[in-house]
Amino acid sequence: MVKWALFEGGCLTRSGRQATLEGVPHAERAMVCASGRVDEAALAALADEVHILSAETSLPIGVDYETPQTLGADRVAAACGARRLGEGRACVVVDAGTCITIDYIDAAGVYRGGAILPGMEMKFRALHTFTAKLPLLSDVGFDEAPLTGRSTRASMAAGVLTATRFEVEGFVARYRAEAPECDVLLTGGDAERLWGEGRLAVAGCRIEPQLVMVGLNEILDRLEDKEIGR
Repeated sequence: MVKWALFEGGCLTRSGRQATLEGVPHAERAMVCASGRVDEAALAALADEVHILSAETSLPIGVDYETPQTLGADRVAAACGARRLGEGRACVVVDAGTCITIDYIDAAGVYRGGAILPGMEMKFRALHTFTAKLPLLSDVGFDEAPLTGRSTRASMAAGVLTATRFEVEGFVARYRAEAPECDVLLTGGDAERLWGEGRLAVAGCRIEPQLVMVGLNEILDRLEDKEIGR
């Protein structure tokens, strides 16, 4: 799956999601965040100048991580986006996708690391795969879940959705014990469905669907600044 965003003058003007690179608008410069194999020939057609985000890329944030070469590019990009939107405050980023990542950027703009949790779909699949009788449910259709399930399906929904919200709330509470004013930014495919409309009991959190794209553009701007000596 290809996700893309086009920026002009620092503002996001267009974005999309599609199966292939075909039809992605051409740009002057592009920063690519990729997992798995990269078709360099196809990428070269995206822009006049293409950069692939890696551990060697110059970043607008510091990185205090023991194994930066294994740090997911999407986590790095989201952290850069959070720094751009956070106006100098510490920030917790919750990215809800196949896995849920929770990352912390301090007020000095240094990425300190975080946590990787199983995502909703992964948890439902684990309940089915490693038991004899529990059905295979999907997180699709479970926008709400009770605290106390009164059927097997409801109990599974409580164990996955409600418990995941508790996990996120617990991490945020611990970070805010150290940095009470820190922002909480939510992104990823499950962010709106799981924690929109006040479902997550965290004051002041907000959803930023394009956080990774904002971060990639920020990294690209950083490279341009270095190239022209600003």
